Amino acid sequence: MDYFALQNGELYAEDVPLSRIAGEVGTPVYVYSAATLRRHARVFREGLAAVPRVHCAFAIKANPNLAVLRVLAQEGFGADVVSVGEMKRALASGMAAKDIVFSGVGKSRAELAAALDAGIGQFNLELEEEGVVLAQLAAERGMTAPAVLRVNPDVDAGTHEKISTGKAENKFGLPIDQAPEIFARLAKLPGLNLRGVAVHIGSQLTSLDPLEAAFNRIGALVRELRAAGHAVTHVDLGGGLGVPYRPGEEPPSPADFGAMVARVTKDWDVALMFEPGRVIAANAGVFMTQVLWVKPGVTHPWVIVDGAMNDLARVAMYDAYHAVEAVRPSGEMITANVAGPVCESSDVFAKARKIDTVKTGDLIVLRSAGAYGATMASTYNSRPLVPEVLVEGANYAVVAGRIAAETIMSEENVPDWLK
Repeated sequence: MDYFALQNGELYAEDVPLSRIAGEVGTPVYVYSAATLRRHARVFREGLAAVPRVHCAFAIKANPNLAVLRVLAQEGFGADVVSVGEMKRALASGMAAKDIVFSGVGKSRAELAAALDAGIGQFNLELEEEGVVLAQLAAERGMTAPAVLRVNPDVDAGTHEKISTGKAENKFGLPIDQAPEIFARLAKLPGLNLRGVAVHIGSQLTSLDPLEAAFNRIGALVRELRAAGHAVTHVDLGGGLGVPYRPGEEPPSPADFGAMVARVTKDWDVALMFEPGRVIAANAGVFMTQVLWVKPGVTHPWVIVDGAMNDLARVAMYDAYHAVEAVRPSGEMITANVAGPVCESSDVFAKARKIDTVKTGDLIVLRSAGAYGATMASTYNSRPLVPEVLVEGANYAVVAGRIAAETIMSEENVPDWLK
């Protein structure tokens, strides 16, 4: 459920008409609903009610906006980060350092040191050398770094190949069969508290079967590590739950997920950690854009809008689907293509799609854009960075301004010898 709905023939975000935001902020623009973020955060946590020890860390890569993070901090969420920049955002939003998990396959020595100095709660190690370096950095500071070892269970998540992370050929984690020996070596290092293992097999999962298969392999690994004399107190089960992008899609609910987790892990006796991102934020946001032209096409007309692939890259990158809706639907429908102005053939949001009939000047939204939307935006074609708006009840605020091309250009420099 989300809080974007028609009122008197117009699409609203909570109690704010989207046309008002378009008129006052301009388009294209991302609009987020605080009520939806809060509801999704609570539903996810409630789904895990049968699990005795739970830590939820929002995957900041999904939506790093400070206002969004503040809402989730108020809901008791920590952060899953993959860079020092994301760590700084988590801290700035009010999330406690102890509730931050540092994931990612390419942490630099400087990032490891900065995270130690910040006192974060857990490092998810991706390779043995990383654990050795972290132990050395911690020992130099008179600290002990809390860490888990991320393993790759070689499970196909059944998702898009570009967001799959748990197959043997993916770059993430250590082969699960090598984990016991590597764990044993790292566990001996002063400066390192290797307290468990982590797994994450992919994003936008629409079936619990691959997750259950991966978790069963993790359970076997936990038993093997304990049999070897290691203390295992924490297991990070990652994230990846899918959301309904297309009409009729029904991915597993947090309650379904929680029931499976409770059943599979009932004998583990560990604190379980989760890294939800998309399932919290995706349907809490829309991308609003204005129709520039309706251009005749060979088979279908082209609805050209002022938003583009640099603002919302998911369709061009993943062939992703976003529902297209008019802000003020007339009730008439047309089969059309929807495309942006960027000079690339991949700058297309929908092809041969049945959508609301629109004309120049009309507003449309692309639904389910609250995750992996603005965070992946760029300035390609020297376009400004897209702004973001947060709505709560009858109020709204611009929570990320439109960064103009001139502002970005001011950071560039022509050397003297070219002047």
